[in-house]
Amino acid sequence: MKAEKLAEITGADFFTGVPDSQLKALCNYLMNTYGIDAKHHIIAANEGNCTAIAAGYHLATGKVPVVYMQNSGEGNIINPVASLLNEKVYGIPVIFIVGWRGQPGIHDEPQHIYQGEVTVKLLEDMGISTFIINKDTSDEEVSNAMAEFEKVLSQGKDVAFIIGKDALTYDGKVEYKNENTMLREEIIRHITQVSGENPIISTTGKASRELFEIRTSNGQSHQYDFLTVGSMGHSSSIALGVAVNKPDVKIWCIDGDGAVLMHMGAMALIGANKPKNLVHIVINNGAHETVGGMPTVASQIDLVAIAKACGYPNAVCAESFDELDRELITAKKRCELSFIEVKSSIGARSDLGRPTTKAIDNKKEFMSYLKNL
Repeated sequence: MKAEKLAEITGADFFTGVPDSQLKALCNYLMNTYGIDAKHHIIAANEGNCTAIAAGYHLATGKVPVVYMQNSGEGNIINPVASLLNEKVYGIPVIFIVGWRGQPGIHDEPQHIYQGEVTVKLLEDMGISTFIINKDTSDEEVSNAMAEFEKVLSQGKDVAFIIGKDALTYDGKVEYKNENTMLREEIIRHITQVSGENPIISTTGKASRELFEIRTSNGQSHQYDFLTVGSMGHSSSIALGVAVNKPDVKIWCIDGDGAVLMHMGAMALIGANKPKNLVHIVINNGAHETVGGMPTVASQIDLVAIAKACGYPNAVCAESFDELDRELITAKKRCELSFIEVKSSIGARSDLGRPTTKAIDNKKEFMSYLKNL
């Protein structure tokens, strides 16, 4: 169905969420219709964040908001759904629109398989009524489901449309770009050249895919890298856990701006612990590029100042490859926690592949390498 038709059927005039490739049609429609207008559309840092924003909208207006997200974000909404929205607490009605990655019977990446299996059950266990929209679901069926949902919403309960693969379409076009010139893949190539055989923990999405292909093209082993293919926002925490237990080994974390925003508290923890062997690199293109390119707020904030405020003793920003190489070399030699923000353009190769090894094998190989360091 058309994304604009789904939006119309919900009857909502406020949408907040975290972009998802399964919901790209809806996200593009919202960007073309509202842009980033706080009265109608807010792209949040994480799914719990947007659930709370939606609650605030309802408190201020009495109207029902829409929260959109990938099913991987269900874990982030459990607390606000159970202890804020639930009818036994405040009874705040919300319409969730959930992209169904890992839908049973449809091939998907390994990090989505189990999440896909439990998607409907998790929602229903939280007392959220569900309706699945697949590619062949008619507008009339969705309208009828919404009519039933309205009865549920009137009782202060929550509902969810679960969106299957290719279920939503949108004919409008949106171009996502910025003024930065460095490509993320080349940035990662420079990082691997300086880091050498040091372990790298890389963030969710295209960054890990590019790191994998760089190692392959260089004829290098993948044992140096832990690819955080899921669990967005947690790569820096994984890196912290590795760094404090391997204090004599330089540990590198390749992070993204959307991931940093999702769980920014991790930076406070890293800054407080100050592992001397950790280099935290944030490639900032101001976009959720892996899922379509929708903007983050990272281009409007000072990540270096935030890192310094969190206690990082060294924090810099690189906007050219000369600056990047200089800072990477300095960080490698330095026996102190380092933070490097790298300004990146939006874009990736159209033929960018995915890791060809199993996640469990990546873990075993990485652990074996760490053990011998």
